Amino acid sequence: MAQLAERTRSRAIVEGRGFPPRGIGALFEGVRTLGVDLGRVRIGLALADDVLRTARPLATLSRRGEAADLAAIAKLAREYEVSRAVVGLPLNMDGSEGPSARLARAFQPRLAAALGVPVELFDERLSSFEAESRLRERGVSSKDQRGMVDEEAAAVILQGWLERSAG
Repeated sequence: MAQLAERTRSRAIVEGRGFPPRGIGALFEGVRTLGVDLGRVRIGLALADDVLRTARPLATLSRRGEAADLAAIAKLAREYEVSRAVVGLPLNMDGSEGPSARLARAFQPRLAAALGVPVELFDERLSSFEAESRLRERGVSSKDQRGMVDEEAAAVILQGWLERSAG
């Protein structure tokens, strides 16, 4: 677990994609929000703050069971001093809920308990499509996209939530 956090922190800072954790010198103050793209195989995470209001990909976690998943997310949330979270709600195109939406709804209160912060759901229709499109525009190969699409989708979800909450 410590290796995952260190790799995530190092990669995010070196690539300029993420925020340094508060403990190693935050660049600014503000409420930090965690975006979560919950999948059955991987969980994408993104981070934003109330100052810049720009979501950035943070990490992709491989699912290892709910308890381990919640512990890994909580560890990163503490490290980055997250004060709220947003979980993507994968609605069908007609607005109905399928198995994935029910999974997200069930996960929301458990994540809130693990993090000790409010957790909201946000409609994430087409977030993976948008994430893949963003990665293609940046010239990321299809092979490399597989390792990045979940955290990019979390950033899409979080950015959508930020834009809605600003209006």
